Amino acid sequence: MSDKVLICGSVAFDTITVFEGHFKDHIVADNIQSLSVSFFVPSMRKEYGGCAGNIAYNLRLLGGNPVPVGTVGNDAADYLLYMQQLGIDTSLIRVLPDMYTPQCFITTDLDNNQIASFHPGAMMRSAENDLSGHNAAWAIVAPDAKDGMFSHARRLHAQDIPFVFDLGQAMPLFTGDDLNDMLGMASILTANEYEASIIEQRTGRSLSDIAQTVQAVIVTRGADDTMLYQGDQQTAIPITAVEKVVDPTGCGDAHRAGLLYGLTHQWSLLDACRLANVMGGFKIASKGPQNHSPTLADINGSLGRNYGLSL
Repeated sequence: MSDKVLICGSVAFDTITVFEGHFKDHIVADNIQSLSVSFFVPSMRKEYGGCAGNIAYNLRLLGGNPVPVGTVGNDAADYLLYMQQLGIDTSLIRVLPDMYTPQCFITTDLDNNQIASFHPGAMMRSAENDLSGHNAAWAIVAPDAKDGMFSHARRLHAQDIPFVFDLGQAMPLFTGDDLNDMLGMASILTANEYEASIIEQRTGRSLSDIAQTVQAVIVTRGADDTMLYQGDQQTAIPITAVEKVVDPTGCGDAHRAGLLYGLTHQWSLLDACRLANVMGGFKIASKGPQNHSPTLADINGSLGRNYGLSL
């Protein structure tokens, strides 16, 4: 049986700068109608990101076999080489030479306020990236262009490849009918607590009701227990203890990777969620979405201490 996981979603760059001051001192409410501000940002870093990129990175840390499915521009050569050096199959990342790779530009001040701009670039043509004919044990449809998410979901469903639906940052794009259409194809729904509440509101269905029509609903709740809904059962799964919370960026993607590893290795959903919690715990202690690098021994140690499990 194939151990491949098709990771459908964005592949992007994050450019993060730090303004060593406070936005509130430079943005005057009385003059907001003619806003023109400039910030001196001596600190800058460029991160590899995007949901598909982040999930693939974390699944590879576990020794999994991720195949990201995304669209990038002609500026992504270094990102593709980086993935290949990690042993990630990039054959389903389509390069569009006339477009830029999706990019998020973030400026943060000393109060941790953020001003961000997102350029979707090649992501807007993700629906053209046809994964038909590629077999996999599992897949995930993670945030991307809306039509791309639906195109991938329909192709996976037509091939009987089970997939996880991760709404994430695509939440503003989906109506209640859209969500119900996607849930009609997905095997598992994952969301954070806020996203879950929006899904309930827009569909008019409770998480317990949704759990009757899919294999499971998994809801992360920050520092609180992860909730697993299966049929009529609800299980609270304690998160792992972390020494320091450094940066939550990409924690959800790390969590999805742990879940997918468990699913492809026929773990119970409960144990797969436990591994997901472990991966999220490693990520949150590191700045940036792909700068943590626990070894398999590190991951095994946390699994054993927290849940009595091993890979």
